[in-house]
Parts: sequence; structure tokens; C-alpha cells
Amino acid sequence: MIVCGTGHRPEKVGGYSADAWERLVELASFWVRNGLDKRTDHVISGMALGWDQALAMAAIKNNIPWSAYVPFAGQEKKWPESSVTMFHYLLDRAACVVECSEPGYAAWKMQHRNKRMVDDSDVVLALWDGSDGGTGNCIRYAKDKGSQIVNLWPVYELITNSNAPPNNDKRD
Repeated sequence: MIVCGTGHRPEKVGGYSADAWERLVELASFWVRNGLDKRTDHVISGMALGWDQALAMAAIKNNIPWSAYVPFAGQEKKWPESSVTMFHYLLDRAACVVECSEPGYAAWKMQHRNKRMVDDSDVVLALWDGSDGGTGNCIRYAKDKGSQIVNLWPVYELITNSNAPPNNDKRD
């Protein structure tokens, strides 16, 4: 089974902290190990910050071959240095790197990349809160195509809320 991922950037999934990153990688790892009845044989990551890269890291940690579908060469040029370092760390470990469009930013190139990922996969593994944007566009394309979609947002919310400090307000 080939799984591609689409999901939110760090701003919507806990920020750039190590704890937020670990939660994403743990969730992605759990799913690629235990997901559907079929084994995950290959992962496709769009290499965006947040969920996409967490899915790539989960593939690495679980020894699952994976492909980086980069929307265009230079995707990472305006990112912080630590994010660029992680991007290249992941790319160096991909079984395959696919540059989906010619170099240079254009918003449509992200959706072009998303379509290629969906077209080349069996399952779309989403971390989507239902909002509009790139993840929503990818989900709509996958739905229109009839792709199987697994949205882990409800699980992510449970994990996030269970990691919140306990309420020590003892009112009797």
C-alpha cells in the first residue's frame, strides 16, 4: 500500500517545538506501522513543514521506503535555517526525489504536487482540521478522484488534549 500525506504546517499543529514535532512523528509512525489492514509499503511526502515532514521522518524511523515530492527546486529557500537543515536531512534519506514543477515559487505548484501525490498513492493520510487552504484543496481533489482518505485530526486532538496539564482545580 502506498500512502501519501497532506496536513497542516506547524502553526496549526503545535508550533515549532521539539514536543510538537515528536507528537506528529509519533502519530505518523503509529499509523504507518498499524494503519489499515494492509502494510504500508511506501510513503510519499510533499516535504512541507509540519505533517508532511513528520510523515517522512516516520517512514525513516520505521524503515519504510519513501519518496519526496518537492513542488519545485528551492521550496525551502525562505525557511529558517533549522527547517532547511531538516529538509535536507530528510531529502538525503528519500528513496526518490521528484521535483513536480520547474524551479521558482508559484502557489499552483503546491496543488500540482498534491495531485501527483494523490494520483500515485492508494491512501491519503491527512492531518486536516477541516479548514480551507492547501490541505483542504488536496482533500477535495482526493475526494473527487475517489481516493481513500484517512484523517487523523480527531486522534491528534485527543493526543494533544491528553498532553495538557491536569486540571488541579479541586472544587467540592
